[in-house]
Amino acid sequence: MSDEFSGELVIRGVTIQGRIFRPSDWADRLAGVVSHVGPDHRVNYSPDVQPVTRAGVRCVVIKRELARRDARMFRFLLDFARENDLEVASGRQLPR
Repeated sequence: MSDEFSGELVIRGVTIQGRIFRPSDWADRLAGVVSHVGPDHRVNYSPDVQPVTRAGVRCVVIKRELARRDARMFRFLLDFARENDLEVASGRQLPR
């Protein structure tokens, strides 16, 4: 796997100006764009796009591999972050 597509990006629920992004369930909604409802009637998030809480801040973790598999979705997620002035940082670079 190329270095360009390895690791993760993290969209943090904090604006560049330092404000907490609202609504509070934004990460679940954004990750929900690529989720599906399973036979158990529960939301199953994509392994490539996961809502998480890190240090008390809601975030969305995106595997860089998504850029290869679904470039449009990858761009949509990053455009969302840019349009809402959200921080984007590198996440884990080694597999979980």
